[in-house]
Amino acid sequence: MAVFTPLSDAQVAAFLEKFDVGSFVALQGVAGGTENSTFFVTTDRRELVLTLFEQGEHEELPFFVELLDYLDEHRLPVPGTIHDREGVALHSLAGKPALLFPRLPGKHPSAPNLAQCHALGTTLGQLHKVSQRFPGHRPNPRDLHWLRAVHHKVLTYISPDDQTLMKNEVDDVESEFHQHGALPQGALHGDLFRDNTLYEGDSLGGIIDFYNGCTGDLLFDLAIVINDWASNEDGSLNAERYHAILSAYQARRPLTETERTLWPTMLRMTALRYWLSRLLVVYVDPPAHDLTPHDPERFRVILKARIAWGALPIPEASS
Repeated sequence: MAVFTPLSDAQVAAFLEKFDVGSFVALQGVAGGTENSTFFVTTDRRELVLTLFEQGEHEELPFFVELLDYLDEHRLPVPGTIHDREGVALHSLAGKPALLFPRLPGKHPSAPNLAQCHALGTTLGQLHKVSQRFPGHRPNPRDLHWLRAVHHKVLTYISPDDQTLMKNEVDDVESEFHQHGALPQGALHGDLFRDNTLYEGDSLGGIIDFYNGCTGDLLFDLAIVINDWASNEDGSLNAERYHAILSAYQARRPLTETERTLWPTMLRMTALRYWLSRLLVVYVDPPAHDLTPHDPERFRVILKARIAWGALPIPEASS
């Protein structure tokens, strides 16, 4: 259970009195998650999600509030924060920063079908289209600068072959990006794996957990999606899912020529990003709580597949 700070019914009932959401009925801790404490809250009027922030830079929380509210105002399926009667969203509960959200409908897709992939591509394309006008700014904490700065921390824990692979990839990816101009920028989700989406059948009910959100290369976000949503077990790309996501995405935001040129490199870079970040959690900076880290091997496999086979052709935008 990913509840690191227990709450009582009385604490939550008192907290809800600040908001126009109805009277407290029930509280349930939410399993899963690795960083924050999350609860489902039922009132006599609606279903809510309450999140306590256990770690991270708390001064960055206003960025997430502003981003979610901005996307919600543009009718994207995200949980815009619930503000209290004074118009304030960010509060403190049990000594931790706390946010209240509407509970969005649906379940995580473990094996997304093509309709679900198409829905994701459409929504992400629209999100990126509007996010280019978002005025907030938070640097991407997992960009090339981060890769260059921290990859040495894991080298003593991996095989000589993997040390060479990682060092060469950092150099090669950096070289490729420096040879081309700037990519289109905007606000990103930053971690759009399948378990950060909710579906009702083929309909995308919500995109959640924006706590890796930042501003940076839009292509970075799209590559994270493809590596998770469209990779087979051997790391190779699943052509049908790949085409469903990218064709739908481009119907809302067509890729530029520079993005198309750097697409295979960005797929490698984001695979390297997750291989490295998972190795860091396993060997260097384990989670503060008793949780099982994600397996780094998955993204080592994906990275090697991207190096061996490259990317599939980018489809044209769907109508």
